[in-house]
Amino acid sequence: MRAIVTGQVGVEKAPFLESVRRMAQNDGIDLHVCHVGDMMYAEAPDVPPGRILNLPITRLNTLRRSVFKEILRFAEKHEHVIVNTHATFRWRHGLFAAFDFDHVKAFNADLYATLLDNAENVHHRMLRDHDVSHTLKDVMVWREEELLATEILANILRGYGRFYMIGRGRGLATAQTLFRLMFRPEMKKAYLSFPMSHVMNLPQTLAEIDAFKQRMMENFTCFDPADVDEFSLHTRALDALAQGHQQLNIETTEGPLTIKSADVAAIAGDIMGQIYARDFKMIDQSDIIISYVPELANEKPAVSSGVERELQHAFEGAKEVYVIWACRAMPSPFVTQTATRVFNTVEQALTFFRQKGYIRQP
Repeated sequence: MRAIVTGQVGVEKAPFLESVRRMAQNDGIDLHVCHVGDMMYAEAPDVPPGRILNLPITRLNTLRRSVFKEILRFAEKHEHVIVNTHATFRWRHGLFAAFDFDHVKAFNADLYATLLDNAENVHHRMLRDHDVSHTLKDVMVWREEELLATEILANILRGYGRFYMIGRGRGLATAQTLFRLMFRPEMKKAYLSFPMSHVMNLPQTLAEIDAFKQRMMENFTCFDPADVDEFSLHTRALDALAQGHQQLNIETTEGPLTIKSADVAAIAGDIMGQIYARDFKMIDQSDIIISYVPELANEKPAVSSGVERELQHAFEGAKEVYVIWACRAMPSPFVTQTATRVFNTVEQALTFFRQKGYIRQP
């Protein structure tokens, strides 16, 4: 199994991929990860950490080609290899490719994946590790460029269905997603759908949703839209501006960070547009969609327009659509008319999936 995993500068793919390697090792699989960036620095010991993109483009290209030739020789001797690289760079040289087509074609990867992370986390790492000037808007644009370039590359070389986007969100859980995509292809791929924005201040409901997600992750290769979600950052920025606060103190995975509220408000269109496009793409790369609709304290179903839209998109994409309607109220036709099956509990759904042969018998 060979895989190419990309991601924008600042997403920190290396520790994520090392988690995948350890999972494989614990399962008796000899998986190797080739970190192109580290290998390029090893080839250029005169370049200080974090400065390699400042080199002339000709030297960058020469270094990259030298490193990838070494990877090709290495891959001939090992069955399972991940290449950790970038698809594009937008730096002082402008926008340019971070790969050579002939080498990528020769590597002949079985799957391609782009790792994503929240913009504020990437922004924090960029401030910490790089001296290039950038904005939150730049981070959002770079992410889209990386996704598109990798998907195009995968479609050209391997055809539709070999590209996946994976959110970094939950660390080991999402590392497990990549591990299963590579080494457990028989497992069904499931997109998890649930209300998000209007339950974010309801801890009991959030705990109920988390319990649903945990059960599904035990049995499926899951894609969770909450792994990358800047919507709460957006709402916090708008609230701050409404209260006259020009700065916003937030907590990232790298620690506390202060950003301008107006900078977040300025990327509102990017945040909303990317959520819309990303969630639909994650549905497209799944076999089934499993939606959980909890009941609110007022006995009304916590079904959002986003959930209904996801169900409709999955239905129109000829996916199997399963809804766990954990409410006393009757589901609306907008739910039942797109659903393959509606269940009342998580256990009912799991029993059905076992009968269908979608998950292993306990």
